[in-house]
Amino acid sequence: MAYKSLFSVLTDPKLTENTLAHAIAMAETVDAHLDVLCLGVDRSQTGYYYAGANAMVLQETINRAQEDAKSIEAQARDILGRSGIRWATDTGVAQLADIGRHVAAHARFSDLVIQPQPYGEDRGAELEPVVESAMFEGQTPVLVVPDDGGPKPAPESVMIGWNESAEALNAVRAALPMLATAETVHVVVIDPPTHGPNRSDPGGLLSQYLSRHGVRAEVDVLSKTLPRVSDVLTRHATDIGADMIVMGAYGHSRFREAILGGATRYMLEQAKLPVFMAH
Repeated sequence: MAYKSLFSVLTDPKLTENTLAHAIAMAETVDAHLDVLCLGVDRSQTGYYYAGANAMVLQETINRAQEDAKSIEAQARDILGRSGIRWATDTGVAQLADIGRHVAAHARFSDLVIQPQPYGEDRGAELEPVVESAMFEGQTPVLVVPDDGGPKPAPESVMIGWNESAEALNAVRAALPMLATAETVHVVVIDPPTHGPNRSDPGGLLSQYLSRHGVRAEVDVLSKTLPRVSDVLTRHATDIGADMIVMGAYGHSRFREAILGGATRYMLEQAKLPVFMAH
């Protein structure tokens, strides 16, 4: 499947230019349409309005969020208008606790969502649920792009974090259009299982699957020599000069439908290159 419908959510004017640079480059490369949701976020504490806040305070926060959305849209339209791609923008307002519903409604009709890193200095609390809801509720792969480095929509070297999970396989399948055009693809297995049908050939079945799609893949088996799996993956990505990391995203909370945890969160915090994720 080709990526013909791309989607981005913009909530922070400081991140708009970089996010759109990556999204526009991808749209140009794959000849896709880019939809952009410019979202004004009401960051008031959940339940605040039910604790005695009057209607004037409620209206003031809504007005502020609406102004933010319009300002971000004006910035986005200026950038998009100077590109040669097909695009459309929309605005909306959402409370922090209700972002997922709005994002998922758009993401589910897209092939790929392109978002900035949700963690880092001066990052808004809304960035994490935007990424989460696109993947978990919208069931759409997400390409998380770093602040540094120019767009590379056709990566030459791709690293796959492989652990035989359904999430990792879903990410690989969703990334096939980019894997097929890459010069090298590294299937990275860390501490492969000592029992099971794949113990003697870790990553072998995935490599065979990829080869049938015209992907030139090689398997790298590594030991967990650092405290976290994400540390090993990040270091190996640097060693092989990877342009993108493909991995599954995992949910660990019983109290939320979607939460980034463990290796997923650490990877998004550390990665200096785009991370392609699916659930």
